[in-house]
Amino acid sequence: MSSWKDPEIAGVRALLASRQPAPGAPPPSRQEQRAAMDAFGEMGALPSGCFHEPLTASGVKCERVAPLGAVDGRRILYLHGGGYVGGSPRSHRPLAARLAEAARSTAIVAEYRLAPEHPCPAAVEDALAVYRWMLDHGAEPERTVIAGDSAGGGLTLAMALALKDQGLPQPAGLLLISPWVDLTQSHDTHASKAADDPMISKDRLDESAAAYLGGSDPRDPMASPLFGDLAGLAPLLIQVGSEEALLGDSLMLAERAGHARVDVRLEVWPEMIHVWHAFGGQLAAARRAIAAAGVWMDGRLGG
Repeated sequence: MSSWKDPEIAGVRALLASRQPAPGAPPPSRQEQRAAMDAFGEMGALPSGCFHEPLTASGVKCERVAPLGAVDGRRILYLHGGGYVGGSPRSHRPLAARLAEAARSTAIVAEYRLAPEHPCPAAVEDALAVYRWMLDHGAEPERTVIAGDSAGGGLTLAMALALKDQGLPQPAGLLLISPWVDLTQSHDTHASKAADDPMISKDRLDESAAAYLGGSDPRDPMASPLFGDLAGLAPLLIQVGSEEALLGDSLMLAERAGHARVDVRLEVWPEMIHVWHAFGGQLAAARRAIAAAGVWMDGRLGG
């Protein structure tokens, strides 16, 4: 059993352990899992003065999140996590709002279609449709960041590859939080971090990958963008925790992006777990990571 220097992350781990199903209990259904994710987000507090409202962008349901002090013209397109089988603007509202506040930007959170009902590339198609809608409604690529966590981080990178393939402008930057970019689960951190990751397991990732792939090639760059041609992509900021099973995805991505001459910055946060940013109310390290991401976005988005 590992011990943790940061008492707050130990508290978050205890909270997560308390929410695990009792031994022998039947696993929750997919609908129950989705409802639980939404409930987690809806319990979280937003920054003071921040408001949110629904909108529809090219047929895709979204939510606009606007913090106080947002600079006119700055935009974030946020793509939520959830293994491509769960998550929504509701589940990630507090995280998107805190990132938007840190970047002094308005965020559009896309409610892309989920698997297994809508396998790959449905999520990529929806993200592209929202980005095109944003450009058609005045967003400037050089003042827009695309961001995402976990599966949403992988989707962010896949979308950037699709933009390049279609000759569309890259955004000012890509913010990837604990990204899932390799649906083959090839890195050895899936084994070496298994005992210390309280949120992610290879078995669960394999299940989500199968649902999202729907029988397609797991090395298809639209599903596993790690295997795409990264040359020419927007600058990357990757934030990942040292205790994640998905740590290896970020390590491989930073290496391949560097070889492709992409401007890439990798931050490995000691003792942190998968998307620790979501625990901003309990965890100072989450607030520091969001602030650091905000500084990076602020430098890319312009005045």
